Amino acid sequence: MNMPNNPNSPKRSYPLERTRNIGIAAHIDAGKTTLTERILFYTGMIHRIGEVHDGNATTDWMEQEQERGITITSAAVSCVWKQQKEADVLKLNEGQNIRVNIIDTPGHVDFTAEVERSLRVLDGAIAVFCGVAGVQPQSETVWRQANKYSVPRIAFINKMDRVGADFDHAVQDLREKLGANAWPVLIPIGAEEDLRGQIDVLNQRAVIYRDDDVLGSTYSLEEIPGELKESAQAALDAIREQMVDLDEEVGLKFLEEEEITTEDLKRAIRRATIANKFVPVVGGSAFKNKGVQYLLDAVVDYLPGPLDIPPAEGLDPSDESKTLHAVTNDNEPFCALAFKLWSDKFGKLVFFRVYSGSISKGDQVYNPRTRRKERVGRLIQIQADRQKDIDTCYAGDIAALVGVKNVVTGDTLCEQRRELMLEPPSFPEPVISMAIEPRTTADQEKMATALQRLSDEDPTFVVKTDEETGQTIISGMGELHLEILKDRMKREFKVEANAGKPQIAYRETITKPARGEGLLKKQTGGKGQYGHVVLHVTPNDRGKGLTTENKVVGGNIPKEFINPCFTGIKESMMNGIIAGYPVVDLHVELLDGSSHEVDSSEQAFKMAAIFAMRDAYKKAEGIMLEPVMSVEVSCPDEYQGDIMGDLNRRRARISSIDTRNNLSVVKAEVPLAEMFGYATAIRSLSRGRADYSMLPSRFEPVPQAVVDQITEQYGGSSY
Repeated sequence: MNMPNNPNSPKRSYPLERTRNIGIAAHIDAGKTTLTERILFYTGMIHRIGEVHDGNATTDWMEQEQERGITITSAAVSCVWKQQKEADVLKLNEGQNIRVNIIDTPGHVDFTAEVERSLRVLDGAIAVFCGVAGVQPQSETVWRQANKYSVPRIAFINKMDRVGADFDHAVQDLREKLGANAWPVLIPIGAEEDLRGQIDVLNQRAVIYRDDDVLGSTYSLEEIPGELKESAQAALDAIREQMVDLDEEVGLKFLEEEEITTEDLKRAIRRATIANKFVPVVGGSAFKNKGVQYLLDAVVDYLPGPLDIPPAEGLDPSDESKTLHAVTNDNEPFCALAFKLWSDKFGKLVFFRVYSGSISKGDQVYNPRTRRKERVGRLIQIQADRQKDIDTCYAGDIAALVGVKNVVTGDTLCEQRRELMLEPPSFPEPVISMAIEPRTTADQEKMATALQRLSDEDPTFVVKTDEETGQTIISGMGELHLEILKDRMKREFKVEANAGKPQIAYRETITKPARGEGLLKKQTGGKGQYGHVVLHVTPNDRGKGLTTENKVVGGNIPKEFINPCFTGIKESMMNGIIAGYPVVDLHVELLDGSSHEVDSSEQAFKMAAIFAMRDAYKKAEGIMLEPVMSVEVSCPDEYQGDIMGDLNRRRARISSIDTRNNLSVVKAEVPLAEMFGYATAIRSLSRGRADYSMLPSRFEPVPQAVVDQITEQYGGSSY
């Protein structure tokens, strides 16, 4: 019987305490998809291990992913894990099954939106690092995203079978570069071709994998080899010391000189991990099938279930100053967040995470943003590209629904009797644009439909029409991002399109305060147009965007015309006066104006505000800003000089040069405008032996010589 204080519905297969929602996130090529594949194999979800390099990994199901060997879209899969050890720290009745919902996210920076929205709805994450390279640039981005949403995580140091793998160096990297309080709970035994198992630090024993079982399914628990006993004991002492400091219960036992048992330590690690004060570290090799089972045990032991995280917070749509909570409980009113849209042959799928209550096929859901109710046609549990129909979805579940139309990424779905708007994920601004047109006029409508569907799915893919040229402009996070989307248009929507050269998403801003005045006065017989606005603009902090303040006194601008003035201010920022790029980072004060009792209208004041802003721009000494990228190049030492010379030609600022395992690691900041075609250039400079990663860093002023070139192409100011 379901007791009133029991959050579980009697109908659900896996209670909340035996559910884990985790993501696998990391730098490109750290081994996320390979690890996901091994987890699916050991949990019995698949019976044959697929490989990324063979193009048959379960979660890399898109053709583009299989061809390129990279993950492009986050794939959701559910599996069931039976813990294998004798002492079950959570007392879930040893041997009981645990439902693990996994989202495998992309590593490439161009698809950062996939990581962002996945982390928003997950309870915990496995952050994967390469045992050779340690913390790489995109690992830092993923770590910051996880910090933003307070996602507890376990670090998996992968590729310990690779030449140059160094577990201790990777752990040190986590502490220094990420500021993580990271301590090993499973230490690899051996490295490179000698990798043969793990030290289970808390139980002080060795897990040795049999050489004759290539699938890694067979292992034995043995005494720790003599030469490793000292380091294993030191690792346990370090964890005990950490828990005495971080955990109240263990700290109290220590002060009262009581025995601190293995179970005490495990529970303390769990509490500290969930509180984001501690990061358990596991070493192994997903590709060589060593260490994945015990990593799964660590996920169950240390990462939170839906009941362990604070209730989701949201706003009351009728009173935005009021905070409401969606409590993790099947018996509460239904509340979920739509975190991803995906179009396939069955129509539009809406991926959602249930925070409270339950939803069944045929129920109605309410969208507070549109204030509309919609009926749920089908509920689906997703297994990468396979779908399984389900009747009901409960709190803590991740699933997809079919049949709802007016939903966008970040919408809350709830019951009308208890309206609540959860915080949506936030996404970065696109940094690169290109013009696109269909090859034939017959494809015009098909292209518009395809672009609409793709921009619905991906919040970092923006489609707009250039008013001056009438061209369709698509914007995204990088060359690869736009190339993949163009490829998807061709394969999924059968639209052949021509694309122009990629263009940089420049911005404009001002460098000094200025006052602007705008007057619209038209008399054409009958009712005229009259609006008069005086305002003051000042530069805002970089990244702050537009902020506005109403300082009009005495009703000089009637109250009903204040909002149209702010609309005009916003519209004026879409085109600057240097080269027509959007204007950013301004603070605008609406100071004064005048009105006419007959001729004034909303449209007149909107236009007057636009004129006033243009007037202010001219006096405020505008500058252009360009996106600057953080670039890290790894190359053999002998190519370092050539690589640096090439970077200097690209207006780079070199920030550091490190040497690691006979590799030079050059870090630099380079304007995005100079990085087109860099993949080809670096290959020819290093004979294919160098690789690089690039992340958006910030916007910086453009040198005058470059501004002159851009304004020449633009054809001078539009005003």
